[in-house]
Amino acid sequence: MMKPIFRRMRLPTAQLEYVEKLVRLHLRPMVLVSEEVTDSAIRRVMFEAGNDIDDLMLLCRADITSQNPDRVARYLKNYDMVIEKMKEVEEKDRIRNWQPPVRGDEIMEVCGLKPGPLVGVLKKKIEDAIIDGEIPNEHDEALAYLLSIKDKILHENS
Repeated sequence: MMKPIFRRMRLPTAQLEYVEKLVRLHLRPMVLVSEEVTDSAIRRVMFEAGNDIDDLMLLCRADITSQNPDRVARYLKNYDMVIEKMKEVEEKDRIRNWQPPVRGDEIMEVCGLKPGPLVGVLKKKIEDAIIDGEIPNEHDEALAYLLSIKDKILHENS
């Protein structure tokens, strides 16, 4: 949807991926307002937004379209709560500038694999375990997790 808009408005396509990401994620923070929201949900949106999380939150604030001042104030307060939750999770988990604690070359070495999609599958499993809070965002725990799942994943994909 964004590509034709960019073309029609003659916008620089270098920013297309960035704009598509913000548009895709712009409704997610409002869902994170409830008291029952998990750290995992916060981690996931922070991980998906990456370094653009501050821009995403700014877009969410700008997207409030109500003419009702009480509703606007409530939405702004809700976004403040989401930002506080994000700060708490960030302090605990260091997600914002996240780099996988076990990289592809180490996965290949540990599992005896050559470059290919299976390395990505294993890497994604580790990422999901960190984001879901199953393991901490630390090398030794991620490596131990890899060792615990590798045989099952390799067997399923052989």
